Amino acid sequence: MSQDKRSLEFYVLAAFFAIFVLFLYGPLSAILILSFQGENGGLTFPLNGVSLHWFANLFERQAVGDFGGSFKRSFILGLMVMIVTVIVSLLAGLAFRQKFRGATALFYLAVASLVVPSIIISLGIGVVFQQIGFRPAWYTSAFGAHLTWTLPFGVLIMFAVFNRFSPAYEEAARDLGASSWQTFAHVVLPMISPSLIGVGLFGFTLSYDEFARTLMTSGTFNTLPLEIYGMTTNVTTPVLYALGTVTSVFSFLVILLTLGAIVYVGRRRARI
Repeated sequence: MSQDKRSLEFYVLAAFFAIFVLFLYGPLSAILILSFQGENGGLTFPLNGVSLHWFANLFERQAVGDFGGSFKRSFILGLMVMIVTVIVSLLAGLAFRQKFRGATALFYLAVASLVVPSIIISLGIGVVFQQIGFRPAWYTSAFGAHLTWTLPFGVLIMFAVFNRFSPAYEEAARDLGASSWQTFAHVVLPMISPSLIGVGLFGFTLSYDEFARTLMTSGTFNTLPLEIYGMTTNVTTPVLYALGTVTSVFSFLVILLTLGAIVYVGRRRARI
């Protein structure tokens, strides 16, 4: 009995995927391991004992670095960006279902920031705020800078969703006497809710770890990515690795919670 042989393309793709995983999780694994250094351990291998000392050190007062404050700012900023991205992307997706004059130009204008270097956008927004007399801050100028990054992704996702959305469902709801609002709330919204959750995840994660667009717009107080970058030149203990491990675990938890929400919504929709 003959066996199917793997094609050359399969092995090329498998090798590429293996290299991708190595580059993605190799450095992360090294940081994870080094964060468990002993109390007298350094920044490199080999480990000098194993302990949770540097994780406990995160909650102590540091000579440099504001872990708690920077994490709080990044978290709040991520939530702000997530909410606005979901709402605006949804409204844009609904608006572009109908043809109107200037739709093509408006679309390309909305996604143009994806091809502009992030540092240029950050510099431009920071300069504009200073020229009009407003001090750049993480909750104003950085908030706007992050939206120039997250909104194009959200809009593109919603365009793809509504391009596959059949208007027959809405027509059936109207034939049964539903108003426009009832049709949206009870037919359209439940069907696109998994996609909206995905847009929210994009908005939060892109904002949470954004560096370039925050560099010139955060003002006096750093977000977490800026704080970590600043610590790389000042902190000489594995507490930096412990911080990296904690933030990575938090990011994975956000992704898992989002996937759980998508699965829950999908199963609930299937039962209806």
